[in-house]
Amino acid sequence: MNSREKVKKIFLRKSDGAGAMWTGHPNDKTVPIYAQKWNIEPTREAIYQYLNDDCRWFMANSGYKHPEGLADFNPSWNMKRETLSAEGCFAEAESLADIEKYPWPDAKYCDFTDIYAQIDKFQDKMVFTGMWSHFFHLVADFFGMENYFIKMYENPMIVEAVTERIVDYFIEANDLFFKGLGDRADAMFFGNDFGTQLDLFLSPEMFRKFVMPSFKRLIQVGKKYNKIIMLHSCGSIYRIIPDLIDAGVNVLHPIQAQATGMSAKDLSVYKNDLAFLGGIDAQTFFVNATPAQIKDEVRRVRSILGPNIVISPSHEEILPNVPAENILAMAEAARE
Repeated sequence: MNSREKVKKIFLRKSDGAGAMWTGHPNDKTVPIYAQKWNIEPTREAIYQYLNDDCRWFMANSGYKHPEGLADFNPSWNMKRETLSAEGCFAEAESLADIEKYPWPDAKYCDFTDIYAQIDKFQDKMVFTGMWSHFFHLVADFFGMENYFIKMYENPMIVEAVTERIVDYFIEANDLFFKGLGDRADAMFFGNDFGTQLDLFLSPEMFRKFVMPSFKRLIQVGKKYNKIIMLHSCGSIYRIIPDLIDAGVNVLHPIQAQATGMSAKDLSVYKNDLAFLGGIDAQTFFVNATPAQIKDEVRRVRSILGPNIVISPSHEEILPNVPAENILAMAEAARE
């Protein structure tokens, strides 16, 4: 049984107990540190091979190739926006006419040839793929996050209109991507961070009104092509996990262990409905623990959430302060 077959059984909640792991995404500054430590080439792929990683991630967004070099989405369009918290180009938008001026992306400019070629190299691995479809973040950037939440009350029509335009593109692009992909990969992976360290950004009621309809539309594209649905969301999202399950999510990532309500014990009540990817705290534990402690934590989390779990850090971005020996310890323990 290769990695693809093994992880697919885990994601479908049919695991026979075989251990699996995903390294995550080593940061650009992390790669050379690990490469020097292990005497390997300074590439992510060399790290994955050294650790015998079961998974690979290919985001399809890079397939957007506008003939004039325009980005698919640019919240700083026609303005200067220097920080993520700054207002975006729709901060003052009040009508549909205000948003129609924006050069919205067109899926006809998508070319996924290079992404398919990368996926073809790893047919024995569990490949996660698809457009990242981070519509919640994009709407927040276009309005500015505070404005976004305020406009939900003051001008819900404009919020819904911007959301719909963004999601329309992701749906069309995903449909083209998965149609061309065929059965070369098994999982649709997309992400929106719906939670903070303590709770959701929105009340569950507002989430269901302004976010859930678009979320369900995206999931239906994956279901159309018989893909396993993987959601990435950092933060505390425990209050909407039943909604996510009802919408069709199969796998939850990354399980931010220190966020409220997201411990392995808290999430164990969903073992009959979800598979899990992640769960080993990357905020402080991976940074400060010994390799022996890492292995013990892997065993503990797997004993609670397993067998349908792929062990991985609780955030996919592996920063340089995570010791190489701790990542290696995770990989070793994941296969026990």
